[in-house]
Amino acid sequence: MRGVAVAAIALTSVMSMAACAKDNGGNSAGSGSTGTEGGCKLSEKPPAAAAANTTSSAAGQKVDGSSLKVGLAYDIGGRGDASFNDSAAAGLDKAKAELGIKPENIRELTAAPNEAEDAKLTRLRQLASEGFSPIITVGFAYAESLKTVAPEFPNVKFAIVDGTVEGATNVTPLVFAEEQGSFLAGVIAAYQSKNCHIGFVGGVETPLIGKFEAGYEQGAKAAAPDIKIEEKYLTPAGDFSGFQDPTKGQVAAQGQIESGADVLYHAAGASGKGVFSAAKAANAKAIGVDSDQYNQATVAESKDVIVSSMLKRVDVAVYDYVEAVAKNDLSSLPKVFDLKVDGVGYATSGGKIDEELKAVLEGYKAQIIEGKITVSDKPSS
Repeated sequence: MRGVAVAAIALTSVMSMAACAKDNGGNSAGSGSTGTEGGCKLSEKPPAAAAANTTSSAAGQKVDGSSLKVGLAYDIGGRGDASFNDSAAAGLDKAKAELGIKPENIRELTAAPNEAEDAKLTRLRQLASEGFSPIITVGFAYAESLKTVAPEFPNVKFAIVDGTVEGATNVTPLVFAEEQGSFLAGVIAAYQSKNCHIGFVGGVETPLIGKFEAGYEQGAKAAAPDIKIEEKYLTPAGDFSGFQDPTKGQVAAQGQIESGADVLYHAAGASGKGVFSAAKAANAKAIGVDSDQYNQATVAESKDVIVSSMLKRVDVAVYDYVEAVAKNDLSSLPKVFDLKVDGVGYATSGGKIDEELKAVLEGYKAQIIEGKITVSDKPSS
């Protein structure tokens, strides 16, 4: 009998070791499961999403944009920020390639950190006076300038990413459901965390960046109700340097890691480079934003810690807007670029999102699209 008991104990030990070996460093996607190194007690998985309709429609008529002169006014950071502006640049590059826009008919200008409003006015007037139309402004910081400049040039078509300009009929808003994409980022963080403790780093404390925090918090708590969440903004509203200060991003991320967070999500523009650096130094994990940051050359040294990115498809919005102008049909644009039109989403580059977790994410995505989950655009605190 004693021998049987010893054998049973040994078998139990082997089974436990096998379970540990199966753990991939976070939580499994199973209902209510807990990672072997701590992890979160996970909520029941959402119902599986219905299979996508793979029937493709016939290709539309090729759109000719060769006569357009396109101006792009970037927010601070411009091309190379590995985030928001680079996504807009990708949309412009696609328009150039697919719509036949001539290189000499494209002008790109970039804002300086904390510049005076006059600088934005001058930039927009310069583009409009030189015959550029459409002119796409990247970021809500251009809203005030457009209130002045758009009426001065009623025949010029303007667009603003992340903003609206009331009463200006020649300004098209390109807005997103950032909170919906960030909800999925929160689910990813909950499933990837060993400590059931995660962090959020925002660039500037504004209502827009609050949408990222709100969705992230709601998604994480939907997946793991007991999860602990750190949050930190780099600068207060009005000080836009928080989007262009990797050192501040790194210090903020280090503080959250020291408090126990092991998965960090940023909505901080170029400052996110510092968040990635801190995560890499501490063997933590990170979630990028706007672009698929795993594939961004400017953060390549940290790519191994990037488990996903919340995709805010500014590239899609910019391309679709330029194409709509070329077709002279702005009515084809969605009112909001949300999950339903793939205006936001999540990246799977790097192989950190396995099929089990992807099924969970698609389940939550379907519930949001169907209206069974309403994602708040305001943080709870």
